[in-house]
Amino acid sequence: MPLLAIVGPTATGKTDLSVRVARNLEAEIVSADSMLVYRHMNIGTAKPTPEETKGVPHHLIDVADPGEMYNVSRYSHSAVKVIELLHKRKKLPILVGGTGLYVKAVIDGYNFSKVGTDPELREKLTKECENLGSEALHDRLKKVDPETAARLHTNDLKRVIRALEVFYLSGRTLSSDAGKLEKPPYNILMYGLTMDRKELYSRIERRVDKMLGQGLVDEVKGLLDKGYSSSLTSMQGLGYKEIILYLNGTLKLGEAADLLKMNTRRFAKRQLTWFRRDDRIRWIDAGQRTAEEVSEEIAKAAEGVFKPVSNEFK
Repeated sequence: MPLLAIVGPTATGKTDLSVRVARNLEAEIVSADSMLVYRHMNIGTAKPTPEETKGVPHHLIDVADPGEMYNVSRYSHSAVKVIELLHKRKKLPILVGGTGLYVKAVIDGYNFSKVGTDPELREKLTKECENLGSEALHDRLKKVDPETAARLHTNDLKRVIRALEVFYLSGRTLSSDAGKLEKPPYNILMYGLTMDRKELYSRIERRVDKMLGQGLVDEVKGLLDKGYSSSLTSMQGLGYKEIILYLNGTLKLGEAADLLKMNTRRFAKRQLTWFRRDDRIRWIDAGQRTAEEVSEEIAKAAEGVFKPVSNEFK
């Protein structure tokens, strides 16, 4: 079954490009972004607006409450179902996003739900973190699963603890083939967007300034006022944790903005490192060409690669 994927770091123009490609191919988009799943979180996640989606159906956006537990297992289960339904409707699915683990879960068939949870073990690890600090826990993960540790921030405690939990319960790592299912029946064509680092960082700074101008502070305050704890995974996402530091008086607004820009730059670098490891990706310098040119190239390539299957989607 054909599956087109458009991936890459934040702020490289994936939304605009994917919408153009989808319109060319009469396709539908399946989001692979761990923050776009949350309702009520629009500005800080750069969630596509109706004006930006231009009528192209987008799936797996606004599917969870900020207080819900949403992980790669839940995502992959939902994404596979959506893709199957699109194929039945003779629509080409385009997987779009920058959450590397979500993309990998779909195209390589990973599902870590096979490894259960152990509340007692989690409590023990949480207490160790409180006593020894998050860095000590992250260092331990480095020793048993360096690949997963490399993509997780030291302070991403929930995911660090989950990775250690999987290892201690199964003797296997999140980055291993332990959770791999049968190879998904997809004929994959993957494109990755990149650009000059200086240009990317400039885009990131403009994006943050735009978010603040659109009312990011009010959005975060509104979520807190609704009772969503600042410790939730959703509220620890980029754009939210930094503004929370401003709202609780830890930082001035300018300092929070600078921190958000720095954290986003670092995040983009980690995203690029993750995707660079996948040699199936055809890289395009989005900073050197127009979105229209790139979209036409991808659409043409998709029709060629998926032919004669692509004829079914016309």
